[in-house]
Amino acid sequence: MSTFALTIVLAAAVLHASWNALVKASKDRSLILAAVAGMHALSGVLLIGIGRPPDPSSWIAILLSTLIHYGYYALLFHAYRLGDLSQVYPISRGLAPALVAFGTFAIIGETLTILGWIGLGAVSAGIGLLALQRGAAHADRRAVGVALLLGICIGAYSVVDGLGVRASQSPIGYMGWLFLFEAPVVLTVILPRVIRRKTIDWPLFALGMVGGAFSVAAYGVVLYAQTIAPIAAVSAVRESSVIIAALIGVLFFGERPWLGRVLAALVVAAGVALLAVD
Repeated sequence: MSTFALTIVLAAAVLHASWNALVKASKDRSLILAAVAGMHALSGVLLIGIGRPPDPSSWIAILLSTLIHYGYYALLFHAYRLGDLSQVYPISRGLAPALVAFGTFAIIGETLTILGWIGLGAVSAGIGLLALQRGAAHADRRAVGVALLLGICIGAYSVVDGLGVRASQSPIGYMGWLFLFEAPVVLTVILPRVIRRKTIDWPLFALGMVGGAFSVAAYGVVLYAQTIAPIAAVSAVRESSVIIAALIGVLFFGERPWLGRVLAALVVAAGVALLAVD
């Protein structure tokens, strides 16, 4: 993995952890997620306008990834409703590199060395440590299960998009259509409120759009990196954001127990690093 690819994916990791923290901190998470999807859709219109159309062979990947992302939004909402950022985020994001490594091996034959498998073992150990802690004293234990499902979603769309963006021959065009198809998420949240004449907190929605801009930048960078570096390595480095999320949860949200969560996040990150070096 080149220094350039490593640098931009690490930057994407910081952006991703930041917008997830915004979702967790919000008093209206569904509205924030709608705003994130709204920024995706607006960015999609722009990208479609400036990019070449993706190759027809990539449309299956675009549509499949879109469906997976719908599930991702629903699971993300429930994960942060039930659990802490410093628990949910490392479990869901830490699980993804292992799934991506197995998926890319099964589909396109990308293989790992012994060092890579050790990295996968470290990721699994860190996830297990987080799961056993079960979060703060009064946290809902279902949070771990939802976080694991969320990790499966992340691994699935990472593989699909990694293959799709390569086949598209137009990363900008691929990203454009993928982002545009998130528009129904916005309608699903906003329309019922309009019909019921429920007050919508537009300043909060605007804040969510800022988070959406972070998300667009983060995922766009990752999709581009997958065209110049191994998919599994990109996915692994991206999930170094687990340390950032754990620190945000402990320092800013006061999530406890802090020591076990930080140690678990470091174990996951060490496994991610080994996968990146592999």
